[in-house]
Amino acid sequence: MASRMFQGVVVRMKEATSRMLGIMDSNGTVVACSNLALVDQQWDAVLTELEQGEGIIHAQGMTLRALECAFARFEYAAFVEGEDEIAASLCVMAAVAFNSAKDYYDEKHDKATFIKNILLDNVLPGDIYTRNRELGLDGVQARAILLVRQLDGADAAVMDIVQSLFPDKQRDFIISINERELAIVKEVASVITSEDLTQLALAIEETIKSELMLRTVIGIGTVCYLVKDLASSYKEAQVAIEVGKVFDTEKSIVTYENLGIGRLIYQLPTTMCEMFLSEVFKKSTIDSLDRETLETILQFFDNNLNVSETSRKLFVHRNTLVYRLEKIKKLTGLDLREFDHAIVFKVALMVKKYLASREIL
Repeated sequence: MASRMFQGVVVRMKEATSRMLGIMDSNGTVVACSNLALVDQQWDAVLTELEQGEGIIHAQGMTLRALECAFARFEYAAFVEGEDEIAASLCVMAAVAFNSAKDYYDEKHDKATFIKNILLDNVLPGDIYTRNRELGLDGVQARAILLVRQLDGADAAVMDIVQSLFPDKQRDFIISINERELAIVKEVASVITSEDLTQLALAIEETIKSELMLRTVIGIGTVCYLVKDLASSYKEAQVAIEVGKVFDTEKSIVTYENLGIGRLIYQLPTTMCEMFLSEVFKKSTIDSLDRETLETILQFFDNNLNVSETSRKLFVHRNTLVYRLEKIKKLTGLDLREFDHAIVFKVALMVKKYLASREIL
C-alpha cells in the first residue's frame, strides 16, 4: 500500500520534470520510481553512501535526501537523477512531497500514529472506537505505558535501541513524544504486577545505559484495558516522573501506583501548601531545626517510630534520642512518638520539599 502511495506522488512529480526520480527504503530497495524498470532494484552502494552522510548526498550519479524520521536510521530517502544544483532542488522538493504523503498515509493507516494521537489527545473520544475498528486494533487488550525520558541531552539512537527490544510493531508501539522522551505502549498479561513492570523498565534502562552510556528516568502508568484509556495511563506516567523528581530523586524507575502521598501533594495548590505549613508549625518553622535534628527525624521515620532501633542506627544512647524527640516537641509542638503527630510532620516535610521544588521557599 505504501509503495502505491509513493508511486502516485512520483507520477504527479514526473509531469514537472524530465529527471528520473523516486524513493528507496532503509534496505536500499527502490520502492517507487519514474522509471518503472528500476522498482524493486537493490542499491547497496547508494545505501552505504546515504548511511554515512547527512543532508543532501551525491552518489552513483544521483542526489539523495533522507525523509524525516523519528529513528536514528532513516526509513526512506528521495533520489533524483544528476548531481547538480537543479537535482539538489528537485530532491528537496521530492522529499517534502514524500514526507507529506507519508504523514497522510500514516494518519489513515498506521497503528502507531493512531496510538500517538490518542496519547496526545489528538483524537476525539467518539472517533477512537471507529478508527480502532478500521485499523483492526484489539480494543480490550491489557496494555502498559512506560515513558522514557533522557537526562543527558537528546540522542536519537535511543529510539532504535528501544525499538529493537520490542520488535513486534503490530502489538507493541514505540512512540516518539519529543527529542528527549518516548513512550512504550506494550501489550501485557491482564495479571501483570507493578513489580513485573518495574523489572521490564529496569531492563530497558540497563540496555540504554550499556549501549549509549545515557541516564534515563522511566515513569510507569497503570495498566489499562481499553484503547481509549491509554491517554490517562500516559498522563499517569508523566506524573510519576514529575512527582519522583520531587520526592524520590534517587529513583530512576517510578510507578504511578506507588507514589502514595506525594501524588496528592503534587496536585495541591501551592497557596494551600503554604497555609498548611503555617498552621502546623505555629511555634517555629521547619527551618529552625538543625541538620542533626532533621537526620534524627528521618531515621526515626525510617525505623517505624521505634526508639530503640533508631538509637541503634544512629549510634546514640536511647536517652539521647528521647532528649532529641523532646526538643523537637518543644520547638514544633509535635510529639513524633505519637502516630498522628508523626503523620502530620511527615506530610509537612514532603510539602516543604514540594514547595522548594517550585522555588517558593
